[in-house]
Amino acid sequence: MIVGVIISVLFIAGSYIAVSKTAKQNVEARTFTKDDPTRPHADVSSTLVDMGSIKVNDTSFAKFTVKNTGKEALQLTDISSSCGCTVGKIIYKGQESEEFGMHSAGDYQTPIEPGTEAVVEVIYRPFVMPVYGDVGREVYVSTNDPENPKLVFQIKANVK
Repeated sequence: MIVGVIISVLFIAGSYIAVSKTAKQNVEARTFTKDDPTRPHADVSSTLVDMGSIKVNDTSFAKFTVKNTGKEALQLTDISSSCGCTVGKIIYKGQESEEFGMHSAGDYQTPIEPGTEAVVEVIYRPFVMPVYGDVGREVYVSTNDPENPKLVFQIKANVK
């Protein structure tokens, strides 16, 4: 019994250390008004990708570009998705975030500097929640751009 208690204490302590080392500092995104000439601006050329016909066991990828055409840093936060079979991640300056989905939205934030762009990658894994026929899924990304507070990236496919 004493061995069990010692193992439990060591497991709890190890878990606490692991979580505290990976915890990210939650930085508050600066807010702007639509009238602020220095505000960030999320410029997205496309928000829909048709993946065509795919097999239920396939994994498909779509990439969307978000360019900051404003004068201040554009914060991308609160990444989530419409289904457990779909996740999104941010790629900025060669660094990739972890994957975020319907049940794994996190506190990830990244500032996109003025004049630079990030990629929002949408990953669709139909085998996670098999649905056949025409399917549409979404990934959501919040921003501090007052004209685009929530970006919605859509994919559609015909799953066979």
